Amino acid sequence: MRNTARWATTIGLTAAAVCAPLSGAASAAPGGAPSALYAPSAMVLTLGHGASAMTVAPERAVTLTCAPGPSGTHPAAAAACGELAEVDGDLQALTVRDGVFCTQQYDPVVVTVDGVWQGQRLSYERTFANECVMNAHGSGVLAF
Repeated sequence: MRNTARWATTIGLTAAAVCAPLSGAASAAPGGAPSALYAPSAMVLTLGHGASAMTVAPERAVTLTCAPGPSGTHPAAAAACGELAEVDGDLQALTVRDGVFCTQQYDPVVVTVDGVWQGQRLSYERTFANECVMNAHGSGVLAF
C-alpha cells in the first residue's frame, strides 16, 4: 500500500509539473486567440567572396525584419519583405529577372540567410558565379 501511495504521488506531481505550464499558456490567450499578433520574420543576411560559407569571411551583413513591418539595416527592407512574401519565404524560388545580362567572369559570391520567416526557421546558403548573377536574382532581397 505504501508503494502505491508513493507512485500515485509521483505521478500526480509529474503531471502537475508537465501540465501547469501548458494550462498557464492556455489561460494567457483566452478564447483560443494567439498570444502574439503576428509570427516573427527576422533574419541576418551575409555576403562574402569565395566558394563556400565555411571558408569565406563575411564582407557585408544586414538585418531584415518583415513583421510587424519592414525594418532593419537592409537598404531596401520594404522591397525585400515584399519579394519574400511573394515566394512565401522560399529563397530558392527567387528567379533571374528578365533582361539582365552578366559576364561569365567567375568571381564567386556566397550569400547566407539565417533567421525566421513567419515563425518558421530559415537557413539559406548559395554560391553565385559573381555579384551580377547574384543581383539578377530577385530585385530586393539580395540587394545589400
